[in-house]
Amino acid sequence: MQVAYRADNLFDAHLARHALEDAGIPAFVFGESLLGAGGELPLFGVLRVCVPDVALPQARDALQASGLLDEPPAPISKELPDPGLLPA
Repeated sequence: MQVAYRADNLFDAHLARHALEDAGIPAFVFGESLLGAGGELPLFGVLRVCVPDVALPQARDALQASGLLDEPPAPISKELPDPGLLPA
C-alpha cells in the first residue's frame, strides 16, 4: 500500500477515498480510528488514504482531476482593493 493522499480532516480523507473508488481504484483510510485519541497524538499526519502500489500513478491522476491536490487559495488576496478605514 502506498499513501496517495494525506488529509487534514476526516471529510477530506473520505472525499479522496470516494474520488478514488469512483475511478475504480481501491482505497483505504488509515488513521480514522486514532482520531479519538487526539490529546495524545499529533493533530496532523494521522489520516492517510492509501492505494495498492500499482495504482499509485492512476490515483494521483484521479485526485488531481477531482481538485483535491490543488493548492488552497490564499486567505488574503492582494488583488482586492484596500477598503480604507472601516467603522468599529
